[in-house]
Amino acid sequence: MVTPDALCENGMGRVMGETQKVAVIGLGSMGYGIAASALRGGHRVWGYDINPAQVEKFREDGGAEGALSDIAADLNIVAVVVLNAAQTEDVLFGADALVPRLTPGTVVLSCATVPPEFARTMESRCEDHGVLYLDAPISGGAAKAASGELTIMASGPEAAFTASRPLLDAIAATVFELGNTAGPGSAMKATNQLLAGVHIAAMAEALTFGMTQGVAPETFLEVISKSAGTSWMLENRAPHVIDGDYSPRSSVNIWPKDLGIVLDIAASAGFEAPITATALAQYRQAVEMGLGGVDDSAVAKVYARQAGLTLPGEDAA
Repeated sequence: MVTPDALCENGMGRVMGETQKVAVIGLGSMGYGIAASALRGGHRVWGYDINPAQVEKFREDGGAEGALSDIAADLNIVAVVVLNAAQTEDVLFGADALVPRLTPGTVVLSCATVPPEFARTMESRCEDHGVLYLDAPISGGAAKAASGELTIMASGPEAAFTASRPLLDAIAATVFELGNTAGPGSAMKATNQLLAGVHIAAMAEALTFGMTQGVAPETFLEVISKSAGTSWMLENRAPHVIDGDYSPRSSVNIWPKDLGIVLDIAASAGFEAPITATALAQYRQAVEMGLGGVDDSAVAKVYARQAGLTLPGEDAA
């Protein structure tokens, strides 16, 4: 087997300049922001999604045209910004497998939240084709993706970091280099998601608890955001509840998946995570209420229903 490191050492891997040829697979709120930031950074970018309207929109914004099968061999980097491990594997090695079409030395930037063991498996399978795999889950939300200020928790071979640097500079404010093989990046992202998911549920619980005591949601945010009980998620998500605006910046559906991954990893380590399990139950209830596709701050509606509360923007029963 020819390893990616050997390709670079022997000069067979392409030397990356300031401008790169990049394909972004998945043009949801995060993927579209990454693609737009890469384009703004001077790279030539192709965007692909199962929704043709998103592909057309990106092309109208300056994205390059061409079928993925036609341009794959010319790419420097493929950023895979899909929902989960199954979709990641399908893109890379499914019926229309992308990795065998890539030129050795090309980088796969894998951005979905996935179990660490899955990331290690994808790295190994990419290595079989001489393709560099960077385990690179992302954090920061749609706004940070759009502004090119993501946090990336990455792990992989030095050659992958070096080859990806021009693109990473365009899409991220902070890139943590957490190890020289896949796995640590995904482990750190799972840890982050544990906190993020719990914090959103805790915000919803505290906001609605305050309402039962006569604390208006606006007052809750004004006071708590200046007090020790605040969190980034509270300050970011509570305004959505106050405005009654549940447009999906980050949907409820993400959390049964991501907190499920956290609990699976915990179980494999013999670790109990009862707070995570409780938060997960609230998100699952939100999905059962038909809220899966709306903003994750809508988990507040679970608490509101249980307590007979009327949230801002909703008609009183």
